[in-house]
Amino acid sequence: MRCPGRASRFRPLRLVNVLMAVLPTGPRSVGRSVARMTVIPTIDVGPLTGSSGDPYVVARQIDAACRQHGFFVIVGHGLPEELTARLEDQARAFFALPESTKGGIAMARGGRAWRGWFPAGGELTSGVPDGKEGIYFGAELAPTDPRVVAGVPLHGPNLFPDRPAELRETVLTWIDRLTVLATHVTRGIALALGLDGDFFARRVTADPTILFRIFRYPAAAGGPDPIGEWGVGAHTDYGLLTILGQDDTGGLEVRGSDGWIDIPPEPGALVCNLGDMLDRLTGGRYRSTPHRVRRPHGVDRIAYPFFFDPGWDVDVLPLALTDSPPAEHPDRWDGADLRALSGTYGEYLVDKVSRVFPLLGSAVLESE
Repeated sequence: MRCPGRASRFRPLRLVNVLMAVLPTGPRSVGRSVARMTVIPTIDVGPLTGSSGDPYVVARQIDAACRQHGFFVIVGHGLPEELTARLEDQARAFFALPESTKGGIAMARGGRAWRGWFPAGGELTSGVPDGKEGIYFGAELAPTDPRVVAGVPLHGPNLFPDRPAELRETVLTWIDRLTVLATHVTRGIALALGLDGDFFARRVTADPTILFRIFRYPAAAGGPDPIGEWGVGAHTDYGLLTILGQDDTGGLEVRGSDGWIDIPPEPGALVCNLGDMLDRLTGGRYRSTPHRVRRPHGVDRIAYPFFFDPGWDVDVLPLALTDSPPAEHPDRWDGADLRALSGTYGEYLVDKVSRVFPLLGSAVLESE
């Protein structure tokens, strides 16, 4: 499927500095084994957002994290604590409503825009229902926007609930602030790769695909539980960069070379991880690492991932990097070969999203 719009092409650039080799992620881990002693690095990104400090020092830290883990925690991002608290409180207020009320913004009402609420078990990972409910948002577009008029999937107005009424303003503010923050972080990633700081802004995210989710992971029951242990099973993200906000409950795990690694919440911090397109762009030097969420006990978990992705019509082409590629490139969790992809990011995204919402995907794609 080709979506309207002209594809952006960019020529590969050459990396001028030699970078350290990536550590292999090892074979896919199974079961409950978790390598709890490994620590995902915390990086102060203030020098990238305008605070004092050397951005190249930050870039070196980002480079090491992207090669070893594909994950890092950021502080110094400048987001007000009040905004984060407001988002979490309003999310909890919405999820506490009866399902009949939440269904007023069900995803089926969002049509081709793929926006709105879904119940626990309504989203699939590798064909298995997730143990979470959530709301899908994206860049707010008017019905008269040319992309909406043309019926481009995942583009359109958001669906906001009547209660809490303040959630609309909070979500749109969060999307605006995270878009700016993601631009700063991808500048650091560009510097880490030896590229111009504005490489992504010019070549990949000049018109980024912006997606935002709010999830509730219901607390696991003590006995038999129809939802199961996992809020979401092992997967990788599709795009470029994910910035995750979460409450203090915990449950996020990342696959490391020796097992699964806990990422415990840090007050005021956000978690960054790389998506498939950055893995593809760098030839696997920077890895989109599988991760999963274990459902908490005794309390619901609220998480709100923000996805900063390539432009819809961009062909994400591998760069001609001069340093050595990874010595090993283990099989992906889904068996895919990111190096063999062709087409635009929009095509890749539609294929992925239609698998996690197969009924909605059939309705949307068959309506073309």
